[in-house]
Amino acid sequence: MGLLDSVLGQVLGAVGQTQPQQHGGLVGFGGELGGIAGALGGLLANNGAVGGLGGLVSKFEQAGMGDVIGSWIGKGDNAPISGNQLGEVLGGDAISGIASKLGVDTTTLLPMLATMLPSLIDQLTPHGKVPEQGLGNQDDLLSSLSGLLQKG
Repeated sequence: MGLLDSVLGQVLGAVGQTQPQQHGGLVGFGGELGGIAGALGGLLANNGAVGGLGGLVSKFEQAGMGDVIGSWIGKGDNAPISGNQLGEVLGGDAISGIASKLGVDTTTLLPMLATMLPSLIDQLTPHGKVPEQGLGNQDDLLSSLSGLLQKG
């Protein structure tokens, strides 16, 4: 199992334990594979809506919060972020789109993402920097997540 599979398995496992379940297992949050996996893929994939992890870093920098995401990528403690701050960084359209995919409202989504993203990004950047090639395209990320979600 690769690093991405391992990290997302941990994050999705935590979400699966704390969120309502349908159909059993981790597939429960958001209904199908397109749920939480699609949301994370859309944020982190090279061909996602924000241009991958590098694009996400740029969005944080433009919002004056480069130090926050920098702490998630770098070694050391992760700076916290509130759901409202994350909403400002990502923008209303992106948040509404993710919430719609997951079948939740933004007041449910934002705190969940604010909790998940720091840990996820921290674990995906163990060397303290954004990988030169990014994290792969959305299809690659969804493919690796498919097995994890179906095991749940």
